[in-house]
Amino acid sequence: MTQRILVINPNSTLAVTQGIDRALEPLRLPGGPVFECATLTEGPPGIQTQRDVDGVIGPLTRLIASRDHDCDAFVIACYSDPGLHSAREVTGKPVLGISECGVLTALTVGHRFGVIAILAGSIPRHLRYLGAMGVSDRLAAELPVGLQVTELSDVERTKSRLIDTGRRLVEDHGAHVVVMGCAGMAQYRRALEDAIGVPVVEPTQAAAGMALARVRLAGA
Repeated sequence: MTQRILVINPNSTLAVTQGIDRALEPLRLPGGPVFECATLTEGPPGIQTQRDVDGVIGPLTRLIASRDHDCDAFVIACYSDPGLHSAREVTGKPVLGISECGVLTALTVGHRFGVIAILAGSIPRHLRYLGAMGVSDRLAAELPVGLQVTELSDVERTKSRLIDTGRRLVEDHGAHVVVMGCAGMAQYRRALEDAIGVPVVEPTQAAAGMALARVRLAGA
């Protein structure tokens, strides 16, 4: 039976899911596991507040429970990792959050990491999470691009904002590696890395890579 990893976009914006799907292409290997991308239709257009985070936990965990029979791992593709611990209670399969995985990956690449957020209002929520992870002392800074999730499909505008923010993280705050703080930024990773001259972690790719290793090794 083919192994399957379900990557869930907890917002309802299909363009974000499509970008995630394209970002996973390098991880699609002959013989699997298969990466399936799903959109949580009950979610808001973008998860940008704590209320948005809290509001998707119920439908997200129900979706994971309903797919437990035919999936070998799950990735929650939102940088707030909504419902991560609740999801781990409804399945015995690996559940990975992209924020946790993105930050952990960054720590293996450089001593100080910077994060690019979508909005300034997202930053306090992310800082609480980094504090809970115990990695705040490795954070160089987190800066916003000032765009809504639904605006990230504006290619030139988004790319310009990302590059400007990434350069500030490196030049003004001393970041050795930059983490993209929204799954909707996935398509811009290579352009950003080329422009700012330090490694850039796209967190959905980081989480999917960890899920891939977990699933392959479980059957080894």
